[in-house]
Amino acid sequence: MADQTLASLAAGLKARKYSSVELTKAFLGRIEHAQPALNALVTVTAESALAAAAAADVRIAAGTAGPLTGVPIIHKDIFCTSGVRTTCASKMLSNFISPYDATLVGKYKDAGTVMLGKANMDEFAMGSSNETSFFGAVKNPWDLAKVPGGSSGGSAAAVAARLAPLATATDTGGSIRQPAALCGVTGLKPTYGRVSRYGMIAFASSLDQAGVITVSAEDAALTLQAMAGFDPRDSTSVDVPVPDYAAELQQPMRGLRIGILTEFFGEGLDPAVEQAVRDSLAVWQKLGATIQEVSLPNLPLSVPTYYVVAPAECSSNLARFDGVRFGHRCEDPKDLLDLYKRSRAEGFGSEVKRRIMTGTYVLSAGYYDAYYLKAQRVRALINQDFRRAFGEVDLLVGPTTPTVAFGLGDKTSDPITMYLNDIYTIGANLAGLPAMSIPCGFAAGLPVGVQLIGPHFAEGRMLAAAHAYQRETDWHLRAPSGWAADFEPSTTGGAA
Repeated sequence: MADQTLASLAAGLKARKYSSVELTKAFLGRIEHAQPALNALVTVTAESALAAAAAADVRIAAGTAGPLTGVPIIHKDIFCTSGVRTTCASKMLSNFISPYDATLVGKYKDAGTVMLGKANMDEFAMGSSNETSFFGAVKNPWDLAKVPGGSSGGSAAAVAARLAPLATATDTGGSIRQPAALCGVTGLKPTYGRVSRYGMIAFASSLDQAGVITVSAEDAALTLQAMAGFDPRDSTSVDVPVPDYAAELQQPMRGLRIGILTEFFGEGLDPAVEQAVRDSLAVWQKLGATIQEVSLPNLPLSVPTYYVVAPAECSSNLARFDGVRFGHRCEDPKDLLDLYKRSRAEGFGSEVKRRIMTGTYVLSAGYYDAYYLKAQRVRALINQDFRRAFGEVDLLVGPTTPTVAFGLGDKTSDPITMYLNDIYTIGANLAGLPAMSIPCGFAAGLPVGVQLIGPHFAEGRMLAAAHAYQRETDWHLRAPSGWAADFEPSTTGGAA
C-alpha cells in the first residue's frame, strides 16, 4: 500500500477494501514513525483527522462520496485552516490560530478529504532548501543529509516518504517544482489565477500560485479538479471554465509539438541530470511527439528580475506583521516604534529580513525606476518570449533543477548560489504559466525531475503529456525505503 497512488487508494475506498478510518490510522502511523527524522510537518491533527475519516466513511456507505472522499491530505502551513495553527514556519506566526479556511482548504474539505496535518516549509515561503523554517530544516527522505528543496519541502518530503498521497503547496519561483524534482514526486503549478489565493498567506502577490504535490500526474489531475475555479474573494482569480482534467489525460501524443529550451542546457547543468532529461524526451518522441529546439533569449534574465520583483512585493505584504494586530509581539515595548522594531526583529528570520530589506530598497525613492520598473519591463520581455515560443510548440520541456539535491548547509552561507538553484523554474512564474515537474530518473542515487511548461490554462495538455510519460516509465512509483513499511491499512474490507 505504501507505493499506491492517490487514484489507487481512492478506488480502494470506493470498493470498500478498507475504510477511511483505517487508511487515516495507517498514514498517521507513518507520520509518527517518520516525523522525528524527516521533520516534514509542523502540526499533526490526528484527532480531527479521525473524525473527518469517520464522516467520510458514512458518505461512502451512503453512496454520496466524491472522487476524493476519505483520501488523506497534508496542507502546506501557508494555507489558513480554521481552528488550527497556521504558522508559515515563522516565529512571527507561531501562535496564530486561523479563524477561517482558505478557499483551497475549504474546497478539499467539501470534497471529503481528511487533513492529517500542516507541512513544514521555508519561512513565509522564502527559500529553496527548506532550511529557513523556524521549526528546523526538513530532510530529504532519499538521503537525510540532503535538502528536500523549498519552499514546499515539507509537502514534497511527506509525499515522497508516502506519509500522505497528496499535499498542497505553493509556487512563487519554483517552490512546488523544485522540491518535487529533488524528492522524486510530481509537482503541479497551475496557471496564475486558476486556483484561488484567498487564505494563502502572501509572499509575492503577482507570482504566488497554489498547487499540489502528488505521486502521479493522474493524481494531480484529480486534485486540480477539486481546487480549480473562480473565487470572487480573490481579485486575481480568473473566471474561466474548469475542464474535466481526468478525461483530458487520454489526449494522444501523436502530433504533440515539444520544444526543448535551449537556454536550459548550458553551463551549470549536471551532465547526469541532462542525460536523464534527454532520455525522457526520447519517450515522448517514441509516443509520436515531435521535438524541436526553442530559444527564449530573455529567459536568462529571470533570476535577477525575480529577485527584484519578489522582494519588493514581500516588503509590502509583510508590513502587516508589526506586533499590533496578530502574530509575535515583543515584551514590554517602550513606545510604538520600539514595538514595531523589536517585534519584527524577533519574529522574522534572516532570509525574510534580507528580502524585506532588498524589497524596501528597490521600491524607495530614487531607486524605483532603476530597479523595480526596469525589472517589470524585463518581465514583459520574458512573457513575450514565451508567447512567441507557444506559437511554434505546444509544450516546453527542460530540466527542473541544474543538479540533484545538495547537502544540508551547503549553500546557506551564500544566498546568491542558493537563488540560482531556481534558475529553470522562475520564468514560468514571471509569465504566470502552468508548469510541472515529474520524476525522470536518478543521478548519484538521487531523483531527477523533468519540467513541462504550457501556455496559459493548458493544464490538461500538460498533464496528458506527463501521464503518457508515466504510463511508459515507473520513475514516479519509486519511493525511498524505510519510512512506511510497518504501517499498512487492513485490506479485509472493514469499511464502515
